[in-house]
Parts: sequence; C-alpha cells; structure tokens
Amino acid sequence: MKLAKRARMLALTAAMAFTVLSVPAGAQDISEEHLKAARAAIDAINATDAFDSYLPEAAQGLKAQLLQQSPNLVNLINATVDEKALELAGRRADLENEAALAYARIFSQEELQNIATFYNSPAGKKLLSDGPIVTREVLKAAEIWRRGVIRDLSNSVTETLQAAAGAQAPAVPQTDAPEGEGAAANQ
Repeated sequence: MKLAKRARMLALTAAMAFTVLSVPAGAQDISEEHLKAARAAIDAINATDAFDSYLPEAAQGLKAQLLQQSPNLVNLINATVDEKALELAGRRADLENEAALAYARIFSQEELQNIATFYNSPAGKKLLSDGPIVTREVLKAAEIWRRGVIRDLSNSVTETLQAAAGAQAPAVPQTDAPEGEGAAANQ
C-alpha cells in the first residue's frame, strides 16, 4: 500500500512541478467544469490521500519537541498544538485546489472524466486496491529476470572470449544471481 501511495505522491509531485515549470501564467484559464472533473478524478484515484497525515504528523512532532524542552507544560502544549493544528486543517482544501489545477493543466476535461469513471468502476477500484500487490510481484519478477540476463550475458561473453582468445581472454566477473532462479530468468 505504501508503494502505491509513494507512486501516487511522486506522480502528483512530478505533475505539479512539470506544470509550474512549463505552463505560462496566461495559460491558467481553466473552466469551473474542467476543475470539477479534475476534482472528481483526484477523488477517484485518491491522489492526495498520502498527504492526509502531514498535519497530524507535524503536530505530533512539534508536541514531542516542545514537551522535551518543557515537560512541565504538557497540558498547555498539547492543548495549544491541537488547537492551532485544527485551525490549519481548513488549509487542506488549498492542496486539493492546487492538485485539481495541476491535473486540469495536464489532462483535458474529457480525459479527467474518463479517469474518474474508470477509477470509480469495480475494475478501477480493484486496480487501486490490488495494484500495489501486482507491482510488487512484477518488481520481484523483473529482479529475477535481470539477474538471469546478467548471468546469461556474462556466461555467453566468457564462452565467446575464451573460444576466440583462449588463455588471453579477460575474466568476466561472476554475477550475484542466486541459484534456482535460472528457470524463471530464462522465461
């Protein structure tokens, strides 16, 4: 789940950075309907969910720092930090608005509607929930495949060099492929 959140956060951050760097100021004429479609897409893909913990984590961190400095003020510190954090909670909408603008700059209104439609469908919801599992499995398979390719390349080069140069052939370093991965690697 964390992998998917990190991937969404990285994608959102990259989209925002790309938007800020590449879109001229005058190109920000985005209709309310386009923004509405962007918000629906963001909601459907949970694009900003990874940021939900930022304010509570900041509050907890601040409490810990302040309590370490003044442990005798525990009640005052906790109450003050909680109160001020709640006052800032409304600023979460600012992030949603910026995310909607970023998506609206990159995707057309129709594309955003299609994204929302797909991710609100059973298949889209399954992709969101099970996608990280599939990604993890694909990464494991890719690592096994990578090790097999490295091993096979090394073996092939070693054989060819030894056949061509004999004793003068350079030694090709051994790979780090664990035993038993050869069958999966050759697929």
